[in-house]
Amino acid sequence: MKRNMALAAAGIFLLLGISIILYPHIRQYMYADQAKKIIEEFDKKMESDYLEADEKNGVAVKSEPASGKKEINLGHEDLYQKIVQYNRKLFRTGQEDLVDPFSYQQVDFSLKEWGFDEDMIGSLKIPRMGIELPIYLGATDENMIKGAAHLSQTSLPVGGNNTNAVIAAHRGYSNAAMFRDIEDLQIGDPVTIKNFRETLTYAVVEIKVIIPTDIDQILIQPNRDLVTLITCHPYGYNYQRYVVYCERVEDK
Repeated sequence: MKRNMALAAAGIFLLLGISIILYPHIRQYMYADQAKKIIEEFDKKMESDYLEADEKNGVAVKSEPASGKKEINLGHEDLYQKIVQYNRKLFRTGQEDLVDPFSYQQVDFSLKEWGFDEDMIGSLKIPRMGIELPIYLGATDENMIKGAAHLSQTSLPVGGNNTNAVIAAHRGYSNAAMFRDIEDLQIGDPVTIKNFRETLTYAVVEIKVIIPTDIDQILIQPNRDLVTLITCHPYGYNYQRYVVYCERVEDK
């Protein structure tokens, strides 16, 4: 009897130990699955918006790709033009409102007018790190838990000359890997941004470690089309920032 009870107790402790070991992996799998569904829902909504605009205006909202060219969706062309103007103003004014790290959290461009209730502008895919994350506007605590966050007062991620869209994510936590493996990135690695209009392809060109207050390191660089990834460093601490600069290449 005692032997059976001892075996049962040992079995329970074994299962408990296995559960503790597997728990973070299960949570990360669940987050990745949820993120995938959020991105798929966003893509479906964009497709629906394109079809609705097509029916309303009686014109095609998807440009026909010429030989070797990609397809561009035009369902939110008014939004795209506003973002282009916003990005140009940022460059023209020298990002004067980007005065400290707290500026990142203040959402200064809302997508709600166009039906983007969560201020989600698209998704980020990094094959080397095996991640695909939704991108939300504003590096608020809530957005950083949900996925990647666009830092306010930096270029919105639609590409173009004289732009630098800075995107942050946690260095991993119990629920998700996010940017945990950012140090695995190598020069030349592809990084893609899929926004409401098109998919933009970038390649890693430079990697730096900076202090959190070194704002000059994330400013727009003239005559370049950049996406900059940023997260806490070293892993498990936050007194530095790991910065990965990605430059636009031919979209595929």
